[in-house]
Amino acid sequence: MKKVYFDNAATTQIREEVVDRMADVLKEVYGNPSSTHAFGRSAKTLIEQARKTVAGILNVAASEIIFTSGGTEADNLILNSAVRDLDVKRIITSKIEHHAVLYTLNKLHEVYGVDLQYVDLDDCGRVDLQHLEELLKESDVKTLVSLMHVNNEVGNLLDIKKTGEICKAYNALFHSDTVQSVGHYELDLSQIKIDFAAVSAHKFHGPKGVGFAYIRKNSGLQPLIFGGEQERGYRAGTEAVHNIVGLEEALKLAYLHLDEEREYITSLKRHFTDLLKKEIPEAKFNGDCDDFEHSTYTLLNVCLPMSQEKALMLLFQLDLHGIACSKGSACQSGSGQGSHVLNAFLSQEDLQKPSLRFSFSRYNTKEEVEYVVKVLKEYMEK
Repeated sequence: MKKVYFDNAATTQIREEVVDRMADVLKEVYGNPSSTHAFGRSAKTLIEQARKTVAGILNVAASEIIFTSGGTEADNLILNSAVRDLDVKRIITSKIEHHAVLYTLNKLHEVYGVDLQYVDLDDCGRVDLQHLEELLKESDVKTLVSLMHVNNEVGNLLDIKKTGEICKAYNALFHSDTVQSVGHYELDLSQIKIDFAAVSAHKFHGPKGVGFAYIRKNSGLQPLIFGGEQERGYRAGTEAVHNIVGLEEALKLAYLHLDEEREYITSLKRHFTDLLKKEIPEAKFNGDCDDFEHSTYTLLNVCLPMSQEKALMLLFQLDLHGIACSKGSACQSGSGQGSHVLNAFLSQEDLQKPSLRFSFSRYNTKEEVEYVVKVLKEYMEK
């Protein structure tokens, strides 16, 4: 059976070079990085070199990079600590953020009484930056704005630089979940008025279980995990050296090949978009995902015209044909609520139809795109 993996926004295939680098570290550098003997110092050196590499790519200080278990932990560290330690009383976000952000904010509202406000979205799910400014004008209480750079379901791009400027103008802290953008976009954080960001290695062909938080120096944040003094005291616990080195290697390779891979992946997305318009003209594209200027080049979210009966079996049929992708609609499998992202801005009519997210990587081909569109068309015509 042919196998096609179009779920790269969920996780990516690890690069072979990353696997080799991690295997070398696992075999050769097994000392505890907190130990003062030569074995420990060797491990510690690798961690600090990785920190410098990451910091250099993002143009920040090495001390501002804190390694975590991934984007979710980084988001939790930043948001919880901002309320607990920085006296944040109000948080402005959107209804299409990742659950790592939304669920954390709901808990902060419940436990600390934080005032949660949601910025408006237009009918394509774009964040209304004018409304953000209006919300910031309303009150001078200590405020944090949390808005993701690239939406993980529909691919909309936030103008992260302008957002940072608006936040700075009103003395608000700015946090962004950049899990879907780091490794795919050049980000010079020294040129963006941003205080905090979250990143995960497995979104750019690195290992699962490792990421990092960017925490602007002198922010005042305190740790959530206590024990040793690892990670500048922000995160206690013996570091997973092999994972951190894997993250470093994956990030270096992502930016080394960024231009050529972006061009190639963009061509896949364009081919997919053109074929869908030709073969299934009634299909709609959710959000800005068919806009190659205001959407990430790595994913496409499509609303398909089919009956509820057919929709219930859609993912199963794709899986039978070896196709992996993600479903998001009001009837999302395993959830009566469906995709919170699509529910935030799609019409009720479109919410009754199945939506699929296809996300691409350097390992995909145009032949795979053609195969998927063929399978979709045939299933719809049965």
